[in-house]
Amino acid sequence: MTAPRTLRLHRLTWEGPGVLALDLTDPDGGMLPGFAPGAHIDLHLPDGLVRQYSLCGDPAVQGSWRIAVREVGGGRASGFIHRALRPGALLRAAGPRNTFPLLPAPHYLFLAGGIGITPLLPMLRAARDAGATRTLWFCARSTAEAPLLAEARACAGTLCVHAAAEGTRLDVAAALAVPRPDTLLYCCGPAPLMLAVEQATRHWPAGSVRFEWFVPRPQDAAGAAGSFEVACARAGLTCSVPAGRSVLDTLLAAGLDLPFSCTQGVCGSCETRVLEGAVDHRDSILSEAERAANASMMICVSHARGPRLVLDL
Repeated sequence: MTAPRTLRLHRLTWEGPGVLALDLTDPDGGMLPGFAPGAHIDLHLPDGLVRQYSLCGDPAVQGSWRIAVREVGGGRASGFIHRALRPGALLRAAGPRNTFPLLPAPHYLFLAGGIGITPLLPMLRAARDAGATRTLWFCARSTAEAPLLAEARACAGTLCVHAAAEGTRLDVAAALAVPRPDTLLYCCGPAPLMLAVEQATRHWPAGSVRFEWFVPRPQDAAGAAGSFEVACARAGLTCSVPAGRSVLDTLLAAGLDLPFSCTQGVCGSCETRVLEGAVDHRDSILSEAERAANASMMICVSHARGPRLVLDL
């Protein structure tokens, strides 16, 4: 994981009711690392909070990073960003990191719920530039409340705004009842929308539907693990992970210096290669195929299915 860098808040713009876009630049005028569509950064706020935000700007513009933040009632991070930040402020950010990559395809269906449009905007631009056909279904309470709509309209081939307050709410089950040939579906938005899409596309070809979760995906408590042993192959360290404690917390307490950020299985910073043992995956990142491959795990939330794991640490 890259170390946090200092950034300057160059500009703040309103991009919808309750949504602020932040343009971040290098304080010395240098270029920032490039990123691919789907990437996010870890924003380190002055009070110690760390939050993940999707990069929603154009990857071709290397002089700045752009994120958009919706104010959430009671949210410390979004409240600070909306009420305390002003242009010129210095912030720390790590990344970019990408757990939601855009894969090549002749056709794309993008499904956004509100602020979930942010990781999809660079994908729409990339799909347009690659000559792929693209359709965007944009779900919001009203058309006026759909953030970054003008940018989405400029790069979406076909745009359909589904606004609950205007009587055009998307019927997810009906709309996705028939799989689309040679099409990849990318979805980001609130959990109820994501779960509805997941349920409606269970019969779609494996790997054709991909999600970006802003909050942890609901998990089946029945899969929770008891105690098990974790061995760190390179460190020569073996620890017992008690029930109710994470692998990450156990190894940090044992003195290992490990990368981590969200501790909720949504950012990917603690992904670790698995050398031996079966994993009970509890993250919100890996696809079903990646889980079945058992090649890596998010040690902040995932556990062992058996008595022992051996990790590449």
